[in-house]
Amino acid sequence: MPTAIALSEQVLSHRLEINARPRRQDWFEEPAPQRSILQERQYRREQLAIAFRLFARHGLHIGLAGHITARDPEWSDHFWVNPLGINFSQIRVSDLLLVNSAGEIVVGKGPLNRAAFAIHAALHEARPNIVAAAHTHSTYGKAWSTLGRLLDPLTQDSCAFYQDHALFDDYSGVVLETDEGERIAKVLGERKAVILKNHGILTAGPSIEAAAWWYIALENVCHTQLLAEAAGTPQPIPHEIAALTHSQIGGPGGAHHTFRDLAAVIVREQPEVLQ
Repeated sequence: MPTAIALSEQVLSHRLEINARPRRQDWFEEPAPQRSILQERQYRREQLAIAFRLFARHGLHIGLAGHITARDPEWSDHFWVNPLGINFSQIRVSDLLLVNSAGEIVVGKGPLNRAAFAIHAALHEARPNIVAAAHTHSTYGKAWSTLGRLLDPLTQDSCAFYQDHALFDDYSGVVLETDEGERIAKVLGERKAVILKNHGILTAGPSIEAAAWWYIALENVCHTQLLAEAAGTPQPIPHEIAALTHSQIGGPGGAHHTFRDLAAVIVREQPEVLQ
């Protein structure tokens, strides 16, 4: 009669696929997919719509403010953006607008948020490597922006932005002209994020996934430092360690995979987002 241990081993062998040879795998190994222009356009539109739903889930939208853009893969001076007046939680792929460099709607039905055009058109023009950029009036980003300071490397997560974010300290009202967008782009430089003094935060990246996750992460970093400073006197991570940590976690790879996992939940629970 087989022992309990033997039975357990039999059940385990039936339920699990045992590797012929154990091995380490510390990161994702799948190759980047190759897509046609049409496939890439549809992919970007889908990820952009999902990003809005994800921002809504994280409470990163308020009123009519906020926009995320994605450069079109064929017409590099055009970008996809949300129309003014549709709540982030309701945006679908078919709602997105394609806008040209003159601020005219090429695909979709407006209206277009003028601030979205003024800021993002300048960013996309100044940085050809930017595929997407995100800006909303999220609570902790706004609160931190009033201090007129860069964030400190207080935690491992905040090191993702160490020496990789800038401060734009020239608030002059609602951004409606591209010249202010150009000044924001100049301050951003090659970094992934910028704090807009008395306004909020903005992130930009080589993919929608990266720009969107970095925004969520930056909002969390702002929240964390506000809490830490309210509780006492935080002790920053030394420069050498902060710089090393940035080199380990500051790239777009982790942002891409984090966003992808969150996006899968949105699509499963809200499949109409892809319509």
